[in-house]
Amino acid sequence: MTPETILTRARQFDFKQAAVSFLTKNMVTIMFVILSVAGLQISGMNALLYLSDIIARISRNSFLVLSLVIPVIAGMGLNFSIVLGAMAAQAVIIFVTHWGVTGFAGILLCMALVTPLAMLLGSLTGQLFNRTKGQEMITGLILGFFAAGWYQFIFLQLVGGLIPMDNRVLVLSSGVGIRTTVDLTGGLKYGLDGLLSLRFPLVLIIFGTCGLLYQAYRYFRPHLRVTLARLIPGGLVAVGAIVWGVSLWMSNSLIRNIRVPFATWLAILGLCAFIAFLSKTKLGQDLRSVGQDRHVAQVSGIPVDRVRVTAIVLSTVLAAWGHIIFLQNMGAFSTYGSYEQVGLYSIAAILIGGATVTKATIGQALLGVFLFHTLFIVAPAAGREIFGDAQIGEYFRVFVAYGVIGLTLAMHAWKLLLQRQQQRRAEERAALARPRSA
Repeated sequence: MTPETILTRARQFDFKQAAVSFLTKNMVTIMFVILSVAGLQISGMNALLYLSDIIARISRNSFLVLSLVIPVIAGMGLNFSIVLGAMAAQAVIIFVTHWGVTGFAGILLCMALVTPLAMLLGSLTGQLFNRTKGQEMITGLILGFFAAGWYQFIFLQLVGGLIPMDNRVLVLSSGVGIRTTVDLTGGLKYGLDGLLSLRFPLVLIIFGTCGLLYQAYRYFRPHLRVTLARLIPGGLVAVGAIVWGVSLWMSNSLIRNIRVPFATWLAILGLCAFIAFLSKTKLGQDLRSVGQDRHVAQVSGIPVDRVRVTAIVLSTVLAAWGHIIFLQNMGAFSTYGSYEQVGLYSIAAILIGGATVTKATIGQALLGVFLFHTLFIVAPAAGREIFGDAQIGEYFRVFVAYGVIGLTLAMHAWKLLLQRQQQRRAEERAALARPRSA
């Protein structure tokens, strides 16, 4: 491309329209960036405390949020039914804790046992969604409430009675029903997080080095045809990570002693790689085709219903694994309450990252986790500084979670309305331009 061509395109580029389009598409993300920065400034939170907390939250929540990406690609919207995967995970954890299997072996056993159960639940959910096409989100939300009733019936009435479990720690004193809180200390707690823990500066150096190697791979692979200009931003980020990591490692700052659960981060990166790989396979192309237009996909010979069921099965299994990662990091959970907010908070996080009902990416999911939980960390401290009551920040967090979902759904409905109006106007203009027959 010659300099003259670049100048010509620059003159033709409408910066005002581009800015309006960017702000419209990313208004939720921009709003939360502003809120997060303002909250950090107002709260006066210590950098060490914030960094330690955000690392822990990213570690335990990212896998869950990433499980939402595949159904969005398949055109099924935001999968509120991931709470079924969370219930399956909690059920398996209760039994594995009862059997006394601990540490990483216990985590592997949980994932092995929950996979067929989550596949069954995902298959049934997918078949239900095929009967309620276009209403998957509300169906998934109601299905979660329905499944919660069965979950509570099993663990309040059947366990200890019809299902034998002689465990004074887990079972109520009456001998029937699981206690309201299950403690994983000495068992599954940090079963994955404790497998490999590295210092924060070393993690920065590792990720920066891997980033540079990846950029070099993209540049020297002929079939990719990536120009040097497109590699510069990523290369600068990688170099910045290495420089920051080395400076922290050589300093006496307390930040260098922050530990990162590297094994958990590797699991998250593995899921990112799986989603990226899936998008390039035949199944990934089918998912995208079904998401864009079900009728066209059906005419093209794609088994639409089966592809949709596959998307929900994958999402449910990944959500179950993600909830196991979440609970082993927490170290304890409410038997009848921990699964309730899984769908709500995960969906709020991915929407804050810039995803919509029809489009979601890995980057948006991870960005959303960072912004959403940054606000969760700083909101109580900011509320205390402004109003003298940290509880205000707690109320604000709940308001944000519900508000961002409502705002996104309203914006989606508004965009669909505008598209239909534009299509109708285009059809009217075409009809007026068509020559009248004699």
